[in-house]
Amino acid sequence: MAQGSAVHKVAVIGGDGIGPEVTAAALEVVAEAGVCLDTASYDLGADRYIRTGEVLPDSVLEELKGVDAILLGAVGPPVGSKKVPPGLLERGLLLRLRFDLDLYVNMRPFSGVGGSIASGCDMVVVRENTEGPYAGEGGILRRGTQQEVATQGSVNTRFGVERCVRFAYQLAYDRPARRLALVHKTNVLTYAGDLWSRAFEEVGREYPEVSTDYNHVDAASIYLVENPARYDVVVTDNLFGDILTDLAGAVFGGIGFAASANLNPARTGPSLFEPVHGAAHDIAGSGRANPVAAIRSAALMLRHLGEEAAAARMEAAVEKLLAGREQAQPFGSTGEVAKSVCHLLA
Repeated sequence: MAQGSAVHKVAVIGGDGIGPEVTAAALEVVAEAGVCLDTASYDLGADRYIRTGEVLPDSVLEELKGVDAILLGAVGPPVGSKKVPPGLLERGLLLRLRFDLDLYVNMRPFSGVGGSIASGCDMVVVRENTEGPYAGEGGILRRGTQQEVATQGSVNTRFGVERCVRFAYQLAYDRPARRLALVHKTNVLTYAGDLWSRAFEEVGREYPEVSTDYNHVDAASIYLVENPARYDVVVTDNLFGDILTDLAGAVFGGIGFAASANLNPARTGPSLFEPVHGAAHDIAGSGRANPVAAIRSAALMLRHLGEEAAAARMEAAVEKLLAGREQAQPFGSTGEVAKSVCHLLA
């Protein structure tokens, strides 16, 4: 029986490598938590491209626009594969979904796993998800010659920056610590940095209860390792957020524990939820994939869909599973972890 008043229509993109395995584990926990999902599976990723030459057909994109949420596992070819051109899936699938569905906030929460240097810490990174260097501005002149020129611009609009910053302020306001740090490189990226700084300061006037800080991204990388408790909520641009959250994944216990939500806060379309890790083809099918990040991502999805109680139960069950566990301790198979989390649901 569903806990909420409606059955939620969810598109499931298992993807490649361990993606289908961890996604199945996450859905098992969702079902045990009592939430009924009307799921539809979509064959997207490296395998589909290799078979058909298609990345994301327009017809499939239109179907995805009609669901309540998207749960994604992982996409990508095996390391060293030359069957998928570099950047094809990133731009043709992941970035296209972010741009076309207006998933302008990438929210990545982190809580320290036992034995990690961030044990007991809790923070969230809010990454602007549709602009910056990933917007695709740039080009190449005289390719293949000694005079080749490549440019890659960073696109930063007041509209895009402000709505991301405003989301971060509200998130920080809703958390007990009420602390928000802007991370950028304003001493070198003076134009983009100035826009981010001014937007951060001006929106901040609407949130006097939130204490603020600023760090250059290189300093933030050091602080994140030396003292992760320094941060509560961090807001940053697309590129810096991409790098910092991978570092945070390692600091907080491993990338296999890191979840993410690609959000359309205006809810003009579905939001997308996925673990931060990749396809890990080397362990696909072995049962060794850690499904915690996918389970946490599914909990973020339920919270977005209004299933607060079920999401809280899933998150608490994962915390119970990880409590007291040393970082190097064997974790169990993919299926065993899912069953353990199901057993711990309160």
